[in-house]
Amino acid sequence: MITKKENTGKRQFKGVSFEVVAVGEKTMVTKMNLKIENKVPLHSHPNEQIGYVLSGKYRIIYEDINEIIYQGDSYTIPENVEHSLEVIESGEIIDVFTPPREDYL
Repeated sequence: MITKKENTGKRQFKGVSFEVVAVGEKTMVTKMNLKIENKVPLHSHPNEQIGYVLSGKYRIIYEDINEIIYQGDSYTIPENVEHSLEVIESGEIIDVFTPPREDYL
C-alpha cells in the first residue's frame, strides 16, 4: 500500500497536530508536528511506541527516564507505560505504534 502525502490524514490529539503516514495490519506510522505550546500529558496506551526525532528539542519522561532528546535521537516506550513529552523547541517526530492506535484512525 502506498500513501501519498496529500492523503496522510491530518488529525489532532490532545492539542497536538499529526499525520497518519501509513497503517498496516500490525503497525502504524505517524508524523507528530509539535509546537512549543504543546504539552503531551502523562498517559498510557496498549501500544508499543517507537519514536525518532526529526527536529526540535523535547523532554521525555517514562519509567526511570527523564531525558532531553534532540534531532537524531530515538526512544522505545513499552505498552501500558505512562509517559509524557514536553516540547522545548518546536519540531517533528516520527512515531511508530504496534498495534495501530484505534484512537488515531
